[in-house]
Amino acid sequence: MARSNRPKLIDVEVDIVDLSHDGRGVARIDGKTVFISGALTGERVLAQLDVTKRKFNEGRTLKVLQASPLRVDPACAHYEICGGCALQHLDAAAQIEAKQRVLLENFERIGHVSPGEILPPLIDQPWGYRRKARLGVKWVKAKDRAIVGFREADKPQFIADISRCLVLVPQIGERISELSELITAMDARESIAQIEVAAGDEAVGLVFRHLQPLGEADRARLIEFAQRSGLLIFLQPGANDSVHPLWPADAELSFRIPAADVRLHFRPLDFVQVNAGMNQKMIARTLEMLDPQPQDRVLDLFCGLGNFTLPIARRAGSVVGVEGEAGLVARARDNAAQNGISNAEFYAADLAQDLRGEPWVKQGFDKLLLDPPRTGADAAIPQLPLKGVKRIVYVSCHPGSLARDAGILVRDYGYRLVSAGVMDMFPHTAHVESIALFER
Repeated sequence: MARSNRPKLIDVEVDIVDLSHDGRGVARIDGKTVFISGALTGERVLAQLDVTKRKFNEGRTLKVLQASPLRVDPACAHYEICGGCALQHLDAAAQIEAKQRVLLENFERIGHVSPGEILPPLIDQPWGYRRKARLGVKWVKAKDRAIVGFREADKPQFIADISRCLVLVPQIGERISELSELITAMDARESIAQIEVAAGDEAVGLVFRHLQPLGEADRARLIEFAQRSGLLIFLQPGANDSVHPLWPADAELSFRIPAADVRLHFRPLDFVQVNAGMNQKMIARTLEMLDPQPQDRVLDLFCGLGNFTLPIARRAGSVVGVEGEAGLVARARDNAAQNGISNAEFYAADLAQDLRGEPWVKQGFDKLLLDPPRTGADAAIPQLPLKGVKRIVYVSCHPGSLARDAGILVRDYGYRLVSAGVMDMFPHTAHVESIALFER
């Protein structure tokens, strides 16, 4: 029989000595590390220990006995149960400082490097920013209604019962109860598994994942909701490529990058940066750091829809974008054509695999942009044509993989970590997005 990690619940008073990378307070009990959700550095709290592991324990705050001066009242009424945010109880400026500290600690501990300059953090609106999200849906027979929301913080197997969300774009965040009522009224209420949120500049779409075919009555309910709310409705009966518009039939999503005079069209399940305002600032900082010139040939790896590639193309002599998902590459090419950009080429390639057969690898480049997933770019770096690359800008969604790759670039390839800083792509969460500049 498997041994349970859940001990008899124990209530203890502890002093919080640090904040973990995921936003939990760190305490020590008899020399063993304990992670306490809802606690902040410098506080004394009454905590309930509910998970015991070999190297650490976990618990949650029952009562704050001595509060940090940085503690604030969470704005969201569902904060204590919903797992969508982890730091609403920490002052906004202190959230940024904590993320910057995580980044610098990772550089030191993992990469054994330090930036020559710490960049001022990029911040934007802290509420109503999230234009991409996946909402869980669960028909709860005991409540005789459908629950729509994110997973619970302490019990991720359950969907948090919420009525609104302050971090989602308001068109959706203020309609969580409406979505619950809509699905509750549907004949297929037990087969709706999730709702994907995707917002463009002019329209907001919802993708309903349904495990059984929808009847005409349910389709009519969804269309009526679309007409009343002004939202675009898509259906997903199977895999990602099964997504299609229900209403209107010509539904499409797009967003503009005004500084580059570019409009990007995307499908509702495509990857786009979650925070629209921060994306604009991130692109501006990336262009400033990369400094593409008319004579430069630039390589953009993990390029997606062309979020960076096409703005770079407005300034550089030429740019090559490489992305692992063929569908995104096709849409990047379409976006280039629709924006009248002819000096951008796109290739589909798995950048974690052997790249020796890729034609673009044999070409020379002056500058390089890396924007990898959480796993980082360590598999690609040794295979890249770095000989002539004078400048690298690295956009990261995980400080640990950035720190590791920074160490590789500095130690093995002779680059210098010129500058680095955080970008608050996900306010009120512990997620750390960052950017770094490397030069020969």
